[in-house]
Amino acid sequence: MPERKPRKDAVRNRAAVLAAADALFAGCERPEAVTMADIAEAAGVGKATLFRAFGDRTGLIRALFEARLEPVRTAVEEGEPPLGPAAPPLERVPALLDAVLCFKLDNRHLALALEGTGSDSPYQAPHYEKWHRTLRDLLARVPGLDDGGFAAHVLLAATRADLVEHLVGQERTGREQARAQLAAFTARLLGPGGGGRSVGTADSRAPASG
Repeated sequence: MPERKPRKDAVRNRAAVLAAADALFAGCERPEAVTMADIAEAAGVGKATLFRAFGDRTGLIRALFEARLEPVRTAVEEGEPPLGPAAPPLERVPALLDAVLCFKLDNRHLALALEGTGSDSPYQAPHYEKWHRTLRDLLARVPGLDDGGFAAHVLLAATRADLVEHLVGQERTGREQARAQLAAFTARLLGPGGGGRSVGTADSRAPASG
């Protein structure tokens, strides 16, 4: 039996909800202050529509996060060097980390909201597992690194949303300064030849779609 396509109004409502949630998280002071009622009102739909489509607030945040992350994921999986799969590890590792950091900088309140959703551990999120696996496999090909799995955790820790929020919100660290600090740290861990070439994300604030 062929899979049923979503109704046009359901697709339209989903897009409106994601756009409204995106705008609210981008403009908020505290991510926890954005409620399902706020999102429903901004999207022009009932709260029941949100719960039917996303299950709960965590599900909605996760869906929006994944929609925002898709361009970065595509660039990593299919893009050109230094971010894409054809790049050697010493170029690709710093490029990948820079892309993740830029995404967190551009979407820091949304990322912070996701990492703060109750018992959801950021280390168990599908996107974290994928970044860790990709980095681990790349680091395994770098001479002198005995434990690529641990090194991948250490490097990804430098892109955690709560750290990004602290650096930007409390220490007033600028975007380029944060990128340079991460690049320097990564180069030291990778050793000689590990400076790589930094890249930013391609339109990590592009409109979300369902």
